[in-house]
Amino acid sequence: MAQLFFRYGAMSSGKTIEFLKVAHNYEAQGRKIVLMTSGLDDRAGVGTVSSRIGLHRKAIPVTSEMNIFDYVKNKNEKDVASGAGKVACVLIDEAQFLKKHHVIECTKIVDELKIPVMTFGLKQDFQNHLFEGSENLLIYADKIDEMKTICHYCGHKATMNLRVNDGKPVYEGEQVQIGGDESYYPVCRFHYFHPGQNRK
Repeated sequence: MAQLFFRYGAMSSGKTIEFLKVAHNYEAQGRKIVLMTSGLDDRAGVGTVSSRIGLHRKAIPVTSEMNIFDYVKNKNEKDVASGAGKVACVLIDEAQFLKKHHVIECTKIVDELKIPVMTFGLKQDFQNHLFEGSENLLIYADKIDEMKTICHYCGHKATMNLRVNDGKPVYEGEQVQIGGDESYYPVCRFHYFHPGQNRK
């Protein structure tokens, strides 16, 4: 049975590696997939899913006005008509940047087209506010899984994302600032509020 999945985790928790692994597994079985990512993330070029260990794939960039359901429905119909086969799964990276209507469109892909949708992304921003996409995925997803990583400072479980500038914590600013290891540290709650201090 098709379902909507949301796999979330702090920065550096391996979300993109998992995304690429799932894509590889589907393709290794000869099954057709649709790869998507946020059009906002341009670190490796718009429409490129890139992991920190160097793996990357091209993907359809999702813009704010895009209708994901229409895109997948049209592609699926064309593929079936051409004999290429039905789309087996839709995978979306950087899902925190989805709009509410995108998430609703994902539910329609699952419920009406019977195609599973797997999304990967952050849960909250550097101020611990939910992203729009994450908030709605937490509401509408059938299955929600946390991907774990360790705190940049102490090795405890990381649950938050600390924005940094030249290694110094930043607690104010725009919600969206695209960046990687140079801009964000995965941290535990203690080190979110006390970066660099020793836990007693």
